[in-house]
Amino acid sequence: MERASSLLLLLLPLVHVSATTPEPCELDDEDFRCVCNFSEPQPDWSEAFQCVSAVEVEIRVGGLSLEPFLTRIDADADPRQYADTVKALRVRRLTVGAAQVPAQLLVGALRVLAYSRLQELTLEDLEITGTMPPLPLEAKGLALSSLRLRNVSWATGRSWLAELQQWLKPGLKVLGIAQAHSPAFSCEQVRAFPALTSLDLSDNPGLGERGLIAALCPHKFPALQNLALRNTGMETPTGVCAALAAAGVQPHSLDLSHNSLRATANPSAPRCMWSSALKSLNLSFAGLEQVPKGLPAKLRVLDLSCNRLYRAPRPDELPEVDNLTLDGNPFLVPGTALPQEGSMNSGVVPACARSTLSVGVSGTLVLLQGARGFA
Repeated sequence: MERASSLLLLLLPLVHVSATTPEPCELDDEDFRCVCNFSEPQPDWSEAFQCVSAVEVEIRVGGLSLEPFLTRIDADADPRQYADTVKALRVRRLTVGAAQVPAQLLVGALRVLAYSRLQELTLEDLEITGTMPPLPLEAKGLALSSLRLRNVSWATGRSWLAELQQWLKPGLKVLGIAQAHSPAFSCEQVRAFPALTSLDLSDNPGLGERGLIAALCPHKFPALQNLALRNTGMETPTGVCAALAAAGVQPHSLDLSHNSLRATANPSAPRCMWSSALKSLNLSFAGLEQVPKGLPAKLRVLDLSCNRLYRAPRPDELPEVDNLTLDGNPFLVPGTALPQEGSMNSGVVPACARSTLSVGVSGTLVLLQGARGFA
């Protein structure tokens, strides 16, 4: 029974507890959301059992190592003996963060969670130590619709996605990978994601256009519709177009906001033809002083808000577009002067500067101000 209880502890999440609350876990009055923050050197893990009735669970461990759990549970035990108990849990969204997790323990948790009704899993600020064992023949995959990872390091380097993928069923629809220590994957080991419609690689500033080709493993994302590349070191829309073409990716919506974009591409770069599937392009918060060259010929949505445009774009500079957003550009703000060399004037409209400071650059937040592309 003790081993069963220890395995169930792996399923219970934690984070964000008020400084005035002595208990590490807090369940809201509707039994919907439970958050835990185990920051003490010797946490009382049993506190997490109050999260059993919650739909949304969030657990953080204050950077502690979970290796001691390996001596308390049998990670190789057949999880089918706990199947009915796990399936009875209400949890649909689980966040686990701020911990050092042995790969064997992670695999044990995934095997148990495969019998749950979990739909969305988020892993943040984790260090995964050791290598993940292969999926046993009798094991079930985890049927997630959404998987998000932020600042997760893996001892296995570039092969981590392929190793994690074997524990997932092929129905994953949303994948987010932010602040990755290795944003390039071992594409020859990665299988296709046949149902994936949304991929968010935001907040990987070292990715760049070359890295994007390596991250978008060719022909592994056949159903991709929404691609977010905020704050990823992209330089020109033309360069991104070439990377997408090389990977065989044809998104319907592309978010390039919060990149320092140039309006013109390298003259030696070949011209790139955008896929006709692209309907929405977000170029907000990109520091643009003019409309970039080489945009798609036709779009439903083009977001150029919160840039540094000092005049209204001419029709010949724009694609054929149904919904154009220019909010937050200097030419729309009376009294805004052109920035002078050596002056403190950055050319950024104050409202846009405040938005950037308050919201931050994040691939997990929806940027509402001035944005109508997907964010």
